[in-house]
Amino acid sequence: MSEASEITRRAKSNLAFALRILPKDRRADMISFYAYCRTLDDLADDPSLPLEQRARAIADWKNGLLHGFQNPSPLQQEILSLRERHLIPTAHLTAIADGCAADLSPRRFQSWPDLDAYIWQVACAVGLVSIRLFGCSHPDSPAYAEALGRALQLTNILRDVGEDIDNGGRIYLPLDDLHQAGLNEATLLRKPTDPRFHELMKLTASRARRFYQDAEALLPAADRKALAPARIMAEIYQKLLADMSADGFRVFSKRYRVSRPRKLFILLKHLIAG
Repeated sequence: MSEASEITRRAKSNLAFALRILPKDRRADMISFYAYCRTLDDLADDPSLPLEQRARAIADWKNGLLHGFQNPSPLQQEILSLRERHLIPTAHLTAIADGCAADLSPRRFQSWPDLDAYIWQVACAVGLVSIRLFGCSHPDSPAYAEALGRALQLTNILRDVGEDIDNGGRIYLPLDDLHQAGLNEATLLRKPTDPRFHELMKLTASRARRFYQDAEALLPAADRKALAPARIMAEIYQKLLADMSADGFRVFSKRYRVSRPRKLFILLKHLIAG
C-alpha cells in the first residue's frame, strides 16, 4: 500500500468515502491529493510534535512546491506529478499550506471576510484542485467548488466548536458574529449552552445553508457526473448540519456524525443516478 493510500485509509473521512465513486485512475489521483491535505492538516494539529518542527515541515512543503524538493518523498513526487499532469496552479497548492500554517497558533477572525479568506485557503483551494482531478471542464465548476467549499468548512466549524476550544483555545467563528449574538470571546471559551450560543450557531448555520444553495444553483449539468464526489459530500454534510440543528447544537457534549449506513445509501443513490 502506498503512503498516500495508507494516509487516506487511516483518516476515514467523509471525503475519502466519497472518492469511492470515482473511476480508478481519478480516484488514485484524488487519494494522493487527499494525502497531501491530510499531511499538512495533521502537522498543524499534532500537539505531540514541537511547534517549530511542525512549522518547518509545512514551510518545507511550500518551499518545495515553489522551488523544487531536494530529495522528494514518494508523496511529494506524486504531488509534483499531479501538478504537471492536471495543470494545477501552484498557488492553489501553496494556499492550502498557508492555511494549515495559520492553524499552528490560536487565531481570531474579526469579521466574516476575515474568516472567508482563511476558508478560501483550506477549503475553496482544495475544491479548485479537486475539480481538475475530477475532470471538470465547465466554466461554472470553479464557482461551484468555491461555494461548496465554504458550505462544507462552515459545517465543520459548527461541528468542531468544542474540539477547537480544547485544541489550544481556537475560535473560528467571527468575533462580530459572537457580538451580534450577545457573546464575547471569554464567554465562548467557557462553552456556554444558553440561548446566546444557540443564536450564534443558528447564524452560522444559516450562512452555511446559503452557500449550499449557491453551490446547487451553480452546479453545471455538463460536469454533474464528474462532480459526483462533491455532490455526495454536499449531501452528507447537509445531513450533518440538519442533525446538529434539530438537536440544538449540543456540540460541547457530543460528536455529530452521519452513520455509515446513511453514507452508503447516499453513495448508492449517486451511483445509480449517475
